[in-house]
Amino acid sequence: MSIWLFKTEPGEYSIDDLAKEQQTRWNGIRNYQARNLLRDEVQLQDRVFIYHSSCKPTAIVGLAVVCKTAYPDPSQFDESDNYYDVKATPTKPRWFCVDIEFREKFRQPLTLSRLKEMASLKDMVLLKQGRLSIQPVSEAEYQAIILASS
Repeated sequence: MSIWLFKTEPGEYSIDDLAKEQQTRWNGIRNYQARNLLRDEVQLQDRVFIYHSSCKPTAIVGLAVVCKTAYPDPSQFDESDNYYDVKATPTKPRWFCVDIEFREKFRQPLTLSRLKEMASLKDMVLLKQGRLSIQPVSEAEYQAIILASS
């Protein structure tokens, strides 16, 4: 099993929304590198950190698990959707999504500034290539974050 960090803007979709719904489609990814990770590498039962971005403070706020592997993102075919893609067709989809299931909301969010202070996270993708919306997390990084969140 792999571990991932999925970014979301809490004004769009937050850890509280996921906790309320318990399960959701993680769609709207429109970056090729993130799409490739979703399509080719994210697997059933992979663990997922939920990261609130574009807010103050940015932070890892909880944990989810992948409950359905990659499938074509339906929003790409819907002309009324913000994520519609005129070049996508049902036979040649361009964008993919997965479903995730809520596991836990952290009592105390782990802010970006706190993560930067943790020596064990110095090589974490989030701290080196922060713009990517789907990022791998190592087992050692996962353990450090879980320990810091408790």
